[in-house]
Amino acid sequence: MSSPVLAYQAALEAGFVADEAQWQAVRVLEETHQSLARGEPRVPGVYLWGTVGRGKTWLMDAFQRSLSEPVIRQHFHHFMRWVHRRQFQLTGTADPLARLAAELVGEARVLCLDELFVNDIADAMLLGRLLTELFEQGVTLVTTSNQAPAELYADGFNRERFLPAIEAIERSTRVVHLEGEQDHRRHPGAPEPRYWVRGEAEPSVLPAVFERLNYGRPASDEAISLGHRAIRVRARGDDTLWCDYAALCERPLSALDFIALCDRFRRIVLGEVPCLAGTPEAARIARGTEDAGQHVAAGDRELPPLSRQDDGVRRFIALVDECYDRGIPLYIEARVAMEALYPAGHLAFPFRRTLSRLREMQLARFGL
Repeated sequence: MSSPVLAYQAALEAGFVADEAQWQAVRVLEETHQSLARGEPRVPGVYLWGTVGRGKTWLMDAFQRSLSEPVIRQHFHHFMRWVHRRQFQLTGTADPLARLAAELVGEARVLCLDELFVNDIADAMLLGRLLTELFEQGVTLVTTSNQAPAELYADGFNRERFLPAIEAIERSTRVVHLEGEQDHRRHPGAPEPRYWVRGEAEPSVLPAVFERLNYGRPASDEAISLGHRAIRVRARGDDTLWCDYAALCERPLSALDFIALCDRFRRIVLGEVPCLAGTPEAARIARGTEDAGQHVAAGDRELPPLSRQDDGVRRFIALVDECYDRGIPLYIEARVAMEALYPAGHLAFPFRRTLSRLREMQLARFGL
């Protein structure tokens, strides 16, 4: 019989570096595992949070594999895509969120969500009610995040609408902080470079990279369709895609489009990646905000100082997140070194996770 403690002990014997904060999280996960195994009717969940590379996803997945109870495990973006889609399908139902919660309860006793991060008012409004319904019906939530519950959606518009979600999380989970700065994704391993810096006068390495990844098979430069938009490509094979940064990150694409992209391709080559840092523009004032068809009289609000590049940076972050979560190697040719891509700016906090994930992609073990 497996358990979080046994899984962690085996990992240490196989070469994991011992980490006291991880041990504390393992003990909490073990208690949750044992409570579920005993059939207790209401078992508090676990909220694992900490900086990038602290092993949160590995710990959650080890916990999931140890369960005999029905479990749903999804990346948070995928879960919210399903929630929005299902809510739309239930239009006209008396209480669609209660119905949606009942469907989840019918499928699983445990819900595991990776990388919980809220930056959208629609997600913020849905999550509080949905989590409350799930907790009341005995679902145990185990989730990972880079932020403590109280920090979620911290600067979000109409944040008071998200406070019930925070209260539900803090009431129904044990919050565990994986303190420490050690990034376990940077442990030694056989290198496999997937990031190159190209000078102005230097030839690109990507034609040879694509040829190798495509195994010399026939390729096409025909555009692909994402979100009903034609996306220009340099080349594409059956499961390998080569695009420029502008084609994927400077078009109005969403995280859902990158999910569809990774459904189709198993290796992605991205060229012409510029330095992503820019000069923040003066903060603007937003007026007349519409919220889900219902006008919100919230007055003026000051928007954060963003640079012109930041919309593209958000999409780049979403692309890296999706590739990482799916184990899809991302091959990048850029104008600057990885650490110089986005050294400062409004998105510096989420970009730390992006850098950590890109570094791990430079190891042969990634994507195996």
